[in-house]
Amino acid sequence: MTTTSSAVTPSRVLRSEWHKLWTLRSTWITVLSSVVLVLGVGVLMGTTYTSDGGDSDVDTVVLTLFGSQLGGVCLAVLGILVTAGEYSSGLARATFTAVPRRLPVLWAKAAVLGATVFVLCLATNLTTFLTAQVFLGDTDQAAALTDDGVLGALAGNAAGLTLLSLLALGLGAALRSVPGALGAFIGGVLVLPEVIGMLPYDAVDTALRHFPTQAAGVLGSATPLPDAPSAGAALLALALWAAAALTAPALVLRRRDVRG
Repeated sequence: MTTTSSAVTPSRVLRSEWHKLWTLRSTWITVLSSVVLVLGVGVLMGTTYTSDGGDSDVDTVVLTLFGSQLGGVCLAVLGILVTAGEYSSGLARATFTAVPRRLPVLWAKAAVLGATVFVLCLATNLTTFLTAQVFLGDTDQAAALTDDGVLGALAGNAAGLTLLSLLALGLGAALRSVPGALGAFIGGVLVLPEVIGMLPYDAVDTALRHFPTQAAGVLGSATPLPDAPSAGAALLALALWAAAALTAPALVLRRRDVRG
């Protein structure tokens, strides 16, 4: 009989996944790479920007967080490693032996990754924006956190990157292969929309506005983008993409894996 002291509880599964996440070298590499890219590109944009350079119409938050496009790829790699990395190393076998019902492991991984990425991205965004504004203070891109839409865009960018990392985590859990999941993310999330966008159909343009990276772009802009969905609609679309990516491996775990 299982004793109370050794019972598998949601809090213990969460604690285990938190411990595993931060004891992996890959976590520190991808997290630090993301921070350095976002902050470095933001400072570069701030130090090289001039008011007569023709970029005055670019949203200030988009300008300062331009590096988040690269940083987001690092966080997507982290999401893939959290799940597919365990299958590649064989650690998944030990994890599911300790937690026989399997699904709590997936939800714990998603919760730990989501909380980590959101807090990390929000802190990085605030630091990058404030640092870039030191150099942009005398230009037409000068802005403050209290300006309309700025804080919302900084938080929206963090939320978008968080949901993209969860989408990547779902792909890793579904495909159980780091190269396969990485290829699916790059090809399906980053490249495919650009290819489909070349089709000359209005319906295609409408659909593309709700694709993951396009929706994330809406969330990270302090000013409404032309012909783009509202921030609420973009957040819902991105959340549904992430939910769909997590639902697929959840169904596989319930149907194929042995439960205790």
